[in-house]
Amino acid sequence: MAHSHDHEHPHDSWEAMDAADPQAGSASRRQLLKYAGVGATLAAAPAVMPAPASAAGNSARRRGGRRWRAGDHHIHSEYSGRFDTSTNPPTFQKGADAVYPIVTNAIMAKSFGLSWVMCTDHGGPTHSKVNLELAYPDLLKSRDLVPEVLQFWGMEFDAPQMDHHTLMIPKRNDEAQLLYELESRYAKYDAFPTDPSRDTEAKMVEFLRYAQRMPNKPLVIAHHPSRSATGLGVWGQDTPGEFRNNQDAAPDVYIGFEGAPGHQAGTLVDGNRGAYGNYPTHGGFDQMTAIVGGLWDSLLGEGRKWWITATSDSHVHWTRGGADFWPGEYSKTYVSARQDYADIMDGLRRGRIFVTTGDLITGLDVTASHAGRAAGVGETVRVKRGRNNDVEIEIRFTPNTRTNANGDRPVVRRVDIITGEVTGPVRDREAAENPTTKVVARYGRSDFRRRGGEYVIRHTLRDVNQQSYLRIRGTNTDEMEPAADGQESPWDDLWFYSNPVFIDVG
Repeated sequence: MAHSHDHEHPHDSWEAMDAADPQAGSASRRQLLKYAGVGATLAAAPAVMPAPASAAGNSARRRGGRRWRAGDHHIHSEYSGRFDTSTNPPTFQKGADAVYPIVTNAIMAKSFGLSWVMCTDHGGPTHSKVNLELAYPDLLKSRDLVPEVLQFWGMEFDAPQMDHHTLMIPKRNDEAQLLYELESRYAKYDAFPTDPSRDTEAKMVEFLRYAQRMPNKPLVIAHHPSRSATGLGVWGQDTPGEFRNNQDAAPDVYIGFEGAPGHQAGTLVDGNRGAYGNYPTHGGFDQMTAIVGGLWDSLLGEGRKWWITATSDSHVHWTRGGADFWPGEYSKTYVSARQDYADIMDGLRRGRIFVTTGDLITGLDVTASHAGRAAGVGETVRVKRGRNNDVEIEIRFTPNTRTNANGDRPVVRRVDIITGEVTGPVRDREAAENPTTKVVARYGRSDFRRRGGEYVIRHTLRDVNQQSYLRIRGTNTDEMEPAADGQESPWDDLWFYSNPVFIDVG
């Protein structure tokens, strides 16, 4: 992919950003300009930034001050560069693969309504030292300049024998040293000269077992899991067996994969959504997520706490020669949490998550209730066997009342309820199907009931006598199932997905 490295002067985007957010924090424009490196960045910003969605008005449960907070855990900065390996040690060059300074990503994330973000730069030979000595000081500056956005420390981990993964480090005084330790010991490309022994499935499991034992555990999430797949169910770098082995090694660390990968602007520049050049995404979502009864459902059918997210994978904006949207411009991962680093990570770890594209919705609560007990996404409701095994489902979603970044006001046309049975561990570790999973109900616009700023759907699951789960999806399209993507505009094909609620029968 050709990336533009042209340099232009800043334009009216700064004035527009100030107008959109009069409470722009304590940093002066001069400070922001100094550190944002506007040379190849904000010229790509829209002339008028969309106002961030109001999280205070969304439908999240507010226990303990929690509400839905949108974020992005897969963003690249100028520290995704290149290495000259003709020198020893290798010489690092910034801005070769992604071009924006860390603070620029934070500014744009704030402008598009994100509460938390994480730069996940590519590794390479001796990159652990680059992260420690160069990138981390810039992260600290960015946190000072854009304090409204929580900015995690981590990287796009060069996972042994697999495609890339988020490696998110807990916010601590020693966070830089923690990442240095993990990257220098386990990232497959960090050694110089190259060490083939670091690129094995055993090394990946060793890394995860080590992370699971850490008192302050990181999070690991697989990126674009089917981008290397050559067909439907014809896996590439990432396989079902590897996902199972990894989560078995570190159930509190290895928590899922990107449901909707980044690079969603591909079709705006004659490419493919998600940069999926072999087998396409479906409605912008990876086949592992989008196919009902597919791999995600197979993992959930084992009772695994396996979550999906949606990210930008921002390298270079599509208006500047890349295939990307800004963080939060198109894809959002919402976490029910306080505005606190530890609680955001707790929400991700426990699955208090829903995802959406194109700002189709700004809130989604799914509650399963039985005999006075209730559970939300990521949780389990207990059903005691008896005469009445019905489970009441309530779905509350908040439509977007403002225009999105494309100037549209998208409308939810349909909401689907999907259920599947939990039957325990599979015999075949490469299994990628759950034949019990099905769409049990579809609700159209005439079925939605307005309640304040939300729409409400109620549904009863009758006579539930098997361990199971349910999950929700919705769309602005009339497709019964998300079709394999072609060259449609990503703005015309929007979906949201909840993470699952589990039902335990006993």
